[in-house]
Amino acid sequence: MGKVDAHYGVHHATESDEEQLLQELYGNPDDSGLFLAERQIVAAVPGATGMIREARKSLGTSGRPNAITKEYASRHGNEFLKASWCDMAITYWARHSRNTAAVLPGGDRAYTVWHAEDFGKAGRWHSGTTASVNKAKAGDIVFFDWGATNRVDAIDHVGVVEVVLGGGRLQTIEANTDDAVKRRVRASGVIAGYGRPAYGGGNWTEDMVRKLPELNKGDTGEHVESVQGLLQARSHPEVTMNGTFDAATEAAVKAVQRWGGVDDDGIVGPVTWAVLLRVH
Repeated sequence: MGKVDAHYGVHHATESDEEQLLQELYGNPDDSGLFLAERQIVAAVPGATGMIREARKSLGTSGRPNAITKEYASRHGNEFLKASWCDMAITYWARHSRNTAAVLPGGDRAYTVWHAEDFGKAGRWHSGTTASVNKAKAGDIVFFDWGATNRVDAIDHVGVVEVVLGGGRLQTIEANTDDAVKRRVRASGVIAGYGRPAYGGGNWTEDMVRKLPELNKGDTGEHVESVQGLLQARSHPEVTMNGTFDAATEAAVKAVQRWGGVDDDGIVGPVTWAVLLRVH
């Protein structure tokens, strides 16, 4: 069978404040193990946002075989059904978000070393130094070396960047971490480096948000409903997807604006659309 990553035992490379940070951002998991916000996902879009959204849909997936390993095995053989699946998940999310060429420059991957080498050959590899990690972006594919050698041939694990936290820390979504898909908080000490996918060949997110309408209280329509779906995905279950920019929607927008470090005026313009889509 093609090489896959070997995960030996349980590692403890997450940051000490991971649980507190994730709880502040997303609340507590419900009884099914999924965060409440993940049950309301708006339609997938291409690019980094689409990649992250597909990863969020898998949160709570655990054990193997699972949907991710089954799909990979359907193309590459049943020996992958119960193999280590962190990079199979990256392949799965890339395919389901229509980002195959950007995220998988060398084709399907179940072995992180080869995947990292693919980014290197494409000239899209960045080292795992603190300064470099601080320049990572949402949607980047981040590779880990638990031995902290930063050697590509020593890479053990992979995930997708969801948020750049600063100080050499990243919030990620990873599969096959405790044999499940979970959010993690990682520091540069265990980050070997990251690949920068060529999403759309340019900064499609900036172009997209410029084309979206400005919305505020009293507005109605499908764009308001999209805002409400994004608010639910930011842990605001009190918002109803009714297509009307009501008081609850305005209050949630202001809360997300404060979280995103922008003016909390309750108006959804280009800057707030970007925060909702988490593209910076």
